[in-house]
Amino acid sequence: MNNSKTSTVTEFVLLGFPGCQEMQSFLFSVFFGVYVFATIGNGTIVCAVSLDKCLHMPMYILLGNFAFLEIWYITSTVPSMLGNLLSKTKTISFVGCLTQFYFFTSLGTTETYFLCIMAYDRYLAICRPLRYSTVMTTRLCYILISLSWLFGFLSYSVSAVQLSQLPFCGPNIIDHFVCDMDQLMALSCAPAFTEITFYSLSTLIIILTFVYILGSYTLLLRAVLKVPSAVGRRKAFSTCGSHLTVVCLFFGALLTMYVSPTAENPTAMQKIMTLFYSVVTPFLNPLIYSLRNKEMKAALRKVLRIE
Repeated sequence: MNNSKTSTVTEFVLLGFPGCQEMQSFLFSVFFGVYVFATIGNGTIVCAVSLDKCLHMPMYILLGNFAFLEIWYITSTVPSMLGNLLSKTKTISFVGCLTQFYFFTSLGTTETYFLCIMAYDRYLAICRPLRYSTVMTTRLCYILISLSWLFGFLSYSVSAVQLSQLPFCGPNIIDHFVCDMDQLMALSCAPAFTEITFYSLSTLIIILTFVYILGSYTLLLRAVLKVPSAVGRRKAFSTCGSHLTVVCLFFGALLTMYVSPTAENPTAMQKIMTLFYSVVTPFLNPLIYSLRNKEMKAALRKVLRIE
């Protein structure tokens, strides 16, 4: 009886955002504009780092790869969301839903690893300036970047496989704009072992990476406060202020979603938090990094042909 029910669930309905057709059209315009700006802005940073030889150093190589990651991260959710806003049925196939879940979580995990590497880079540059060039070589930088991508996509591969094997008894309605673990597990009629594994791993990754970044910036702050000149302190703060802003935006929403008890978060709050770390952060990334960095602004002017 259970098997016959599970075989009928071949697609899910993503409710997305509530509202009349006019509201759906308005949201489509807003998110379309956000997506275009985020992809062009991050793409411009990638081009600037690739084309300007002055930026071929670990700090900017990391920033260029981070911008490239942000393009894919926002692409894992927004195009599907845009199609959903214009759709009358709002359906997504079973395979499509699981694929989105895997890439959404994997890219998000890769981003946490990237932020750790960027924190390590800033720590070395400010706390160990004499050793920076010998420790953070271009070779080590690319090795760390490769490991971030590798472990980012391996971290939730087991959870994705487990999820694909679960029976879904119905209904097939997901009150969200993205296929995430909470919503999928609510529709499954199997024991919650997969959910426990997923959230245990999520909590471990988020807490460990956040504590590492927090520790790095604590040591960095202590070193900066020991700088005798105000100009030196201001310059040191400016080099890490952009990164710290992104960390606060990204991890603030992640901690709310995956570490705090999600059962206590209403659906509307879950949607807002997910929007924050998956859409708002990639959208703000070009502004945060370009407006606070003279070298990046100069490189962007060259790429955009602005005198």
